[in-house]
Amino acid sequence: MRAHEAGALHAEGYGGPGWLAVPGDVNALVDGLWARTVRRGPDGALQVGGVPVTALAAEHGTPAYVVDEEDLRARAREWVSAFDDAFAGLCGGADVYYAGKAFLCTAVARWVAEEGMLLETCTGGELAVGLRAGTDPARMALHGNNKSDAEVERALAAGVGRVVLDSRQEVDRVAGIAGRLGVRAPVLLRVTVGVEAHTHSYIATAHEDQKFGVPLAGGEAAAAAAAVLARPELELRGLHSHIGSQIFDVEGFEVAARRLLRLHAQVQREHGVRLPEVDLGGGFGMAYTTQHQPLPARELAAGMARVVAAACAAEGVDVPRVSVEPGRAVVGPSTFTLYTAGTTKDVALDGGASRRYVAVDGGMSDNVRAALYSADYSATLASRRSDAAPLLSRVVGKHCESGDVVVLDEFLPADLGPGDLVAVPGTGAYCRSLASQYNHVPRPPVVAVAGGASRVLLRRETEEDLLALDVG
Repeated sequence: MRAHEAGALHAEGYGGPGWLAVPGDVNALVDGLWARTVRRGPDGALQVGGVPVTALAAEHGTPAYVVDEEDLRARAREWVSAFDDAFAGLCGGADVYYAGKAFLCTAVARWVAEEGMLLETCTGGELAVGLRAGTDPARMALHGNNKSDAEVERALAAGVGRVVLDSRQEVDRVAGIAGRLGVRAPVLLRVTVGVEAHTHSYIATAHEDQKFGVPLAGGEAAAAAAAVLARPELELRGLHSHIGSQIFDVEGFEVAARRLLRLHAQVQREHGVRLPEVDLGGGFGMAYTTQHQPLPARELAAGMARVVAAACAAEGVDVPRVSVEPGRAVVGPSTFTLYTAGTTKDVALDGGASRRYVAVDGGMSDNVRAALYSADYSATLASRRSDAAPLLSRVVGKHCESGDVVVLDEFLPADLGPGDLVAVPGTGAYCRSLASQYNHVPRPPVVAVAGGASRVLLRRETEEDLLALDVG
């Protein structure tokens, strides 16, 4: 068949991507995509934490990010427990940082701390949220490829437990700030190990061409480690790496860990210093649609423990304390975005196929990932049960952009129309963090639900908020 000039989405008989199956029951919730307390109530409306979404919409309006507090807390506990158990028999043990960039507010910072996680921040603003939440600064880390002097000074003055050095220049800069403050800064050195992970494809060359870290190639990372050790204002606690996002197994970590621990052993041999830690970063995947199959935290932890133990044995060094940094895998599945549907229209495709466009009252201002990353999402009719047939649909936003797509392809009930509630699962990570005021649309609230009650974590912006910064 000749390719269609407008692309595969307009080819004859297009019925959606290959992984998207026509549902036998358009009301069914796909396992693995929803937070653990989400279910349909007797009236067919979704419930979360025992609260119907119709009640949430009436109280808080739409669009709104809805967080299942029980789910988020349980995932945090699972990650901590999994790595505690997996590394318990090894001499170093493990720490699990929550990667605040996925989503951070004072309540979430408190929740993850209460469930045993440390907190990773990468800007002064994220650091401020952690401090405001009462997080023990010693259980916080500050990352970032271009940290300002003010950010570093604030972190060191607060007593942050780790500052991650991202370049050779930062070695001297952070040492200078620590000297002025009269403190010894505990630091990790971020190393670019030449591994990039994209789900199941691992390519081990040419990935030093990026803004993060000090390249392992050419001895640059070894030289940077020596420079850190030469500065008495710095305490080199260990090495750090991060290899990508949406990782679903341990193969990429295995390559990265071997390379990082080889440098770890080299530092020990050449300088007589045993570095007590190694941080293998984050990037652990979650399910946005049926095409994603993430491993449970316990399986990932066990696999990574085997990888680290084997790499240390090969290098003849003791196992250091291992850190990981899940963010998306903790908060992502805990949250869905609740919208109200407005305009719907049918568009004819080639070969007699058609697609329903469902416009909602949000869009790329509250979830830019589809436009930015071509990210896939799922969706469901949330306010009632439907007996209508499933219809290939595209959920779009209200913004003045053709690329304002929330869900590219989904089967939704043919009778879904204006006033119906639509829920998109898996929006806890990076959606609110990346949210904007495009077209002067105020950002939605973040509403937590637990035990049959809801509360606002971040309030909805208003027109007054939008105009407050306009000094014209």
